[in-house]
Amino acid sequence: MEIEMRFFANFRDAVGQKTVTREFDGETVGDLLQDLAAEYPGMDLFEDDGSLRDFLTIMKGGKDIAHQEGLDTPLEDGDTVSVFPPVAGGSGREDQSKTGLSSRAQQQ
Repeated sequence: MEIEMRFFANFRDAVGQKTVTREFDGETVGDLLQDLAAEYPGMDLFEDDGSLRDFLTIMKGGKDIAHQEGLDTPLEDGDTVSVFPPVAGGSGREDQSKTGLSSRAQQQ
């Protein structure tokens, strides 16, 4: 079956491109991720016990596999799987557009 894989942030760096489409013989998202981790050393996807690392987001067809069957989510020909690393967000400052004041002006 043919699977399109999309990579983001440091995973894109590890793979060397944003999107890879290839033939895949496995059956599940977990099988695909195991293959990726073996092929690309920078794809640090699994804990030592084989579980998916915390805070990774893996999407199949635009839906998080955590809300499907997890690593056992089946793959079908033509599926798209997206791999997102953990993301920390924000600068810790309130959005200035909401108040019209900079954080410095709000403190005075």
